Amino acid sequence: MSVDPIVPVVTPDFEPFFEAAARERLVVQKCSACGRLRFPPRGVCPDCLGNESDWMEVSGRGEVYSFFWMHQVYHPAFAERAPYPVAVVQLEEGPMMTTNILDCTRESLVVGLPVEVVFELRGELHLPQFRPRNP
Repeated sequence: MSVDPIVPVVTPDFEPFFEAAARERLVVQKCSACGRLRFPPRGVCPDCLGNESDWMEVSGRGEVYSFFWMHQVYHPAFAERAPYPVAVVQLEEGPMMTTNILDCTRESLVVGLPVEVVFELRGELHLPQFRPRNP
């Protein structure tokens, strides 16, 4: 039996993010008033409370800030992946993203591991994920 992949619901706040991902570009919000980069997108800057922002392309490089291995299968689409790593990646430009780390082992996944973005096609969406990179 084939199980459909889990695909995120694209809210209006995330439309520019997934439009860029479809072109294999990683973007984050940039506050128009103070310049703070932020992810996930939100209507108000947490630094200056400005409510205007643009989207900025970032390098897609960063490092693992924290991680854990998910063993519980909450949806059949993840059964073949479990256990799989879930991590918080700090991008070189500063913002943090919660994501999966692909192509790694329990031994190789450590805090500080340099990673780079890759895009996985899930349904109709390109979903940013990360994999180890050479420093």
